Amino acid sequence: MFKRVAIAVAIMAMSLATTDAQTILNGAGATFPYPLISKWSNEYHNLKPDIQINYQSIGSGGGIKQMITGTVDWGASDAPLTDEQMRVADSAHGPLIHVPETLGAVVIAYNIPGVNETLRFDGETIANIYLGKITTWNDESIKKLNPKVDLPSTPIVVVHRADGSGTTYIFSDYLSKVSPEWKDKVGKSTSLNWPVGIGGKGNEGVSGQVSNTAGTIGYVELIYALQNNISFADVKNAEGVFVHPSINGVTEALANAAKTLPEDLRFSITNAPGKDSYPISSATWLLIYRNQTDPVKGKAVVEFMKWAVTEGQQFSAALNYAPLPKNIQKLDVEKLKMVECNGEGLLK
Repeated sequence: MFKRVAIAVAIMAMSLATTDAQTILNGAGATFPYPLISKWSNEYHNLKPDIQINYQSIGSGGGIKQMITGTVDWGASDAPLTDEQMRVADSAHGPLIHVPETLGAVVIAYNIPGVNETLRFDGETIANIYLGKITTWNDESIKKLNPKVDLPSTPIVVVHRADGSGTTYIFSDYLSKVSPEWKDKVGKSTSLNWPVGIGGKGNEGVSGQVSNTAGTIGYVELIYALQNNISFADVKNAEGVFVHPSINGVTEALANAAKTLPEDLRFSITNAPGKDSYPISSATWLLIYRNQTDPVKGKAVVEFMKWAVTEGQQFSAALNYAPLPKNIQKLDVEKLKMVECNGEGLLK
């Protein structure tokens, strides 16, 4: 009896010791890359059982706020921080580094009962729907782009993000480039004063609204449309070609829009030139402070990030993200080498 108790106590002690030895890395931010970050977290933990990665998929706006307040170890955002946000972050914790982690497409998703064809949209029509100027599915603007589709006269239910969102930033960045009226009246940001529509929280919330509500239109990251079996449109690009969202279209957008990257790696690839470029494409970024206060945790974060932007790219395509090209992987690793604690670099 006593021997069994002793063994049980020993096993419990070993379990507690293992738990205590784990380094927990808490992150928060964008829902856009969440499926990939979730995959990375599991795969990396399998490689390094002593590292536990926790990620809150709360939207880019929330992730940026938590980074600035210092409540997480790392963040993720589909919108690069603005100059003002960078100044606030710098004053709070020192320089903040952007590390592109993957590339993806924001798609125009819709739910129109009886319509099974893939619709076509151009930027002006999308903008006018979200401005509240186009209100029914059989509007002449939509019919002109889709002459062979029998469109109903039902009202369009516009769905947008209710939270601070990098996906919203990508969508509004695109619309600001293709619609002067949108740029003037609404602009681009992670949070907007929407002219019309109902809100959903996260890509999950918008996908759910579109999937469950007839007559809806919304914008979501590609994998959320695929996972929820939602129809999504071809979009007219800068060359006048209607392009279906795909990994190849995103890769082409990067290749054509970002031939010269800024030193801080904050860049936009929406409405990129090139006949094969998908126009609502974007990178999404990991965020980390250059100056770390905990050498153990700081080293663990930069090593995880290095793995994610190099070896971790092998998991991107299966989840419908475009893997980072080698030149950006190399730039990412150089950025991560800048992260230090007490003046000593944490990535060797």
